[in-house]
Amino acid sequence: MDNLDGIVSLLLACIEVVLLVNLVIFADKNKLNVLVFAIILLLAGYQVIEYLICGIEIESSRMAYTAFAVISSLPPLSLLLVLTYLKIRFKPAPLIFLPAILFVIYYASVINEFAVVKCSVLYASYNYPLGTLYGAFYYIPILISFFLLYRNINNRDFPVKQTRLLITGHYFIIIPVIASFTLLLLNLPGLVHSIESILCKFAFGYAVALGFFTLNNRNDNKDPEIPQARPR
Repeated sequence: MDNLDGIVSLLLACIEVVLLVNLVIFADKNKLNVLVFAIILLLAGYQVIEYLICGIEIESSRMAYTAFAVISSLPPLSLLLVLTYLKIRFKPAPLIFLPAILFVIYYASVINEFAVVKCSVLYASYNYPLGTLYGAFYYIPILISFFLLYRNINNRDFPVKQTRLLITGHYFIIIPVIASFTLLLLNLPGLVHSIESILCKFAFGYAVALGFFTLNNRNDNKDPEIPQARPR
């Protein structure tokens, strides 16, 4: 095979699909787990699209737009998972998806401005409008999710093992966020256009952590029973 561009995307997509199939078979089908299924499906879908772009060389503006449209749901979906797990009452929860919807609608009107700048074995680089604004929208929900989980790391109202699995998974998607802000401070915007692609590679670790979380989540995150004192 002469062209190995996108081969890592294909490999991760295959593993994530196998992971998802196993989770659907063996894990409980409760509310939290269904959200995890959706996140892993989304990640696998993005990797497939990136392989089509780089491996099959379908480098059209529409394919680049489709990649962004798919992955734009990751931050709000991850935040919804954390809010649901921590039982945080947020009545207008669907509004956390509003920025993603607005970006997808706007980008559809300027789809010809999307371009695949570079493909490599590991990642792809894109040109797209409103990159800084999109980056802020993309990273803020991830940072909020991490903050909420870290604040409750030792909260006994939630299974500590489950909380730490979610925090571990979020480390994999926090690292590219920190790298992105660092690149902006260093005035290296060219590399910033690869961050979404690189983040999705790191997010494989997030998917694995979510898999362990799901297999251990067999009671829809019910509060642990408080041991009762025995009468003397």
